[in-house]
Amino acid sequence: MLTRFINSVTQTRLPLLLLACSSTIALADQQASWQRIDISKKVSLRGSAVSQNSLWVSGSDNTVFVSQDGGKTWLDRSVPVRSKTEQKTDFRDIALFDKNTAIVMGAGEDKKSVLYQTSDAGKTWQLLNQNTDAKGFYDAIAFWDEQKGLLLGDPVSGFYVIKKTENGGKSWRRIAKIKLPAMLANEAAFAASGNTLITGEKGQAWLTTGGFSASVYYSADFGESWQRQAVPIFQKTSTAGGYALALNRKQQVFVLGGDYQQRAGHYSNMATYVAKQWQQVDAKERGLRTAMSCIDTTCITTGKTSSDISHDDGRTWREFDDKTAADGNRGFYTLASDEERILAAGLDGKVAIYQAN
Repeated sequence: MLTRFINSVTQTRLPLLLLACSSTIALADQQASWQRIDISKKVSLRGSAVSQNSLWVSGSDNTVFVSQDGGKTWLDRSVPVRSKTEQKTDFRDIALFDKNTAIVMGAGEDKKSVLYQTSDAGKTWQLLNQNTDAKGFYDAIAFWDEQKGLLLGDPVSGFYVIKKTENGGKSWRRIAKIKLPAMLANEAAFAASGNTLITGEKGQAWLTTGGFSASVYYSADFGESWQRQAVPIFQKTSTAGGYALALNRKQQVFVLGGDYQQRAGHYSNMATYVAKQWQQVDAKERGLRTAMSCIDTTCITTGKTSSDISHDDGRTWREFDDKTAADGNRGFYTLASDEERILAAGLDGKVAIYQAN
């Protein structure tokens, strides 16, 4: 079972320079605020990355936007279609190595699942990899450094596709099935925000799944072998379970999720690994969460309908919604952060920045 989350948007490419359409909107929360930016290209944004003043978002219709001035102005760096027969894809994830070098991941059935790389901030793109299996579907990518990384795909031949590169994505090797746990019945991976797979210190990596189950797969050897752990979040439907993972400043891992068919439902949507076990986090049960990101002690978690903020490394949470947006769209799909800011992106080209004090 998959979540496609694809908006059918047919729109001509915009001029290169895209300015924020409105002035900054302050969304206050005592110790925090969003700086809201409305981009005029109304696409669904599912991928995000940030490094200092270089901000990247990506999404449906081959879309990539890049800002090199902290979000003040944006360049349309969408990947051009190479032929009349090529179908556009939905870029759900970004790996950013420096302000000019990035890999974007397209999610979709068959040949829509692709990896493109740029070394000139999106002025030109090179096809790195394209799925060749009819049942293949890319879900997320994550890197430890510019050379070594992982790719997660939907099951092929009864096991999740986990591929590893050690040369910056030029070639990929599938991890042997015997190094993975057997799949659970009706298990699924969701490509909601580019956070289904993450990497950590000392060769650690995590991926999360759902579908009448909620699991986290863990690797301590740079993705060469994996073990599965059950996690205590909502898992009562085929579209429920884990949707995203995150680390706080202490390298403590969190799993987030819910059910995209019950986005605003009241259910357990977050757990964390403490004392060698997974424990529920009281995040106020405010619906599906598809991303989390942290700066120092402050963490934000979000889903399409709403967001929450914590100022104690994710222990306690309170509401942090976009009050200026319509009901049902007061959150975002994806988050990314560096040491100074958290970048958020979502429906209809909505982008916002949380700036650390």
